[in-house]
Amino acid sequence: MKGKSYYVYILTNKNNNVLYTGVTNDLQRRIYEHKNKIISGFTEKYNVNKLVYFEETSDIESAILREKQIKSGSRQKKVDLINSCNEEWADLSKDWYD
Repeated sequence: MKGKSYYVYILTNKNNNVLYTGVTNDLQRRIYEHKNKIISGFTEKYNVNKLVYFEETSDIESAILREKQIKSGSRQKKVDLINSCNEEWADLSKDWYD
């Protein structure tokens, strides 16, 4: 039996000038919610729906801790984190909904 997965993720808008960090237990569903503005709030207001970074863990506590760590860092630290694995800032979820 596969264990539960939790994800810490960073979204941006089409101009890559707004960053949002979140945590979820279902990354594909959560990104769908962001893209379709199902949940009102920051990401809806600023059109933040492009997945540019994510990490997976099997432990919710470590996922929440990592989310807080990323959120508390500077914008430059977030940019560096994204650039470390996605230099093009491509939408990592672009093939999920075709």
